[in-house]
Amino acid sequence: MDKEVVQQKLLLLQRCIQRVKEKTPAEAEILEADFDLQDIVVLNLQRAVQISIDISTHILADTLSVPSTMAEAFLLLHREGVLSKDVAKSMSRSVGLRNVAVHEYTNLDWDVVHAVALHHLDDFIHFGEEVVSWLDAHD
Repeated sequence: MDKEVVQQKLLLLQRCIQRVKEKTPAEAEILEADFDLQDIVVLNLQRAVQISIDISTHILADTLSVPSTMAEAFLLLHREGVLSKDVAKSMSRSVGLRNVAVHEYTNLDWDVVHAVALHHLDDFIHFGEEVVSWLDAHD
């Protein structure tokens, strides 16, 4: 595993989180009415999930664990001792939002997107923190 690749992806993850924080309005109705905000928030949430998946699969490439789904990658990181059970579960659930954003964009529930943007960004922060801790312990 290339530690520098993971570190670069973690920086990209932080940027996505910051963009979502900066652009998420206080009310879901504002998000639902503003196409530019929708694009910024959803794209950065989608990127945050994808970057997290990329980090996970990069780490797993050096193990015998091969995920059969994107969501399973996070659960396998828990099994490998990289992530806590809670973080693995929350990150696994984030794949659902990514899939809807990519494949069914017109069916997005803006209340759900807004709630994720306001209340679940910490999932990505905790993911990053746990990956960094694991990297530091495996120098």
